[in-house]
Amino acid sequence: MKKELHIFFTALLFYTRIPCPKNINHHPDYLNKASRYFPLIGWIVGGISFVVFYFSALVFSNEIAVILSMIASILVTGAFHEDGFADVCDGFGGGWTKEKILLIMKDSAIGAYGAIGLVLLFLLKFQSLVQLTNTTQIPDFGFGIYNVNIGILLLFITAHSLSRLAAISIVFTHEYSREDATSKSKPIAQNYTWKEVFGAFFFGLLPLLVLAVFCWQILFTFISVFLFRFFLARYFQKWIGGYTGDCLGATQQVCEVVFYLSSFALWKFI
Repeated sequence: MKKELHIFFTALLFYTRIPCPKNINHHPDYLNKASRYFPLIGWIVGGISFVVFYFSALVFSNEIAVILSMIASILVTGAFHEDGFADVCDGFGGGWTKEKILLIMKDSAIGAYGAIGLVLLFLLKFQSLVQLTNTTQIPDFGFGIYNVNIGILLLFITAHSLSRLAAISIVFTHEYSREDATSKSKPIAQNYTWKEVFGAFFFGLLPLLVLAVFCWQILFTFISVFLFRFFLARYFQKWIGGYTGDCLGATQQVCEVVFYLSSFALWKFI
């Protein structure tokens, strides 16, 4: 149990800005095993985002509450995944060879492709969240209209956990692209066991399955999320022969938005 707590705090330290015990660091052995808790980190980030949204909505408009919840998730993760998304936009937008793409993604400066990509990503995320959190347009998931916030909480958590599962699953099926050992994310790609696979899928799918108890149609979002995950992984494989940490961050962001859009599309048929 002590070892598992250490692995969990390693994941928390690596993927978020939440303070951890002083003895926790980026030790490669623990960092490699921390992938099993990546979707669980989504529970925490999604939960914090919902709390900020809920209390903000008591004072401000729904739109402002959504923006504040987005800010909260960015602050909690330190824009870790958004930075990866911007780097992928720059790298694949401006590079035409594997070497050039990897070189651009390693540059800390953001380019036009990255800036444009982030603007469009945030616009999609904002608009889809505004629609999803509009209690007059979404189903009550069997909780009753007065407890519809429970359904919204589960949507927040599911979006963050399922998208992180989609991202980390690429580690289980594809090779790491960079040949050098300078990347902070490389220890995650070195080895994994059935514990990492089982843990990632357990924490990644559990919130979705809980939602499905009250609204089984929500399971269709899994198909759309993993279709995008499949095409992204295939695209990365084609151009750079695998993935990098930035690719995982980009996959998480894209799949999170795909979940929101898929969920809202389902409301049209429920």
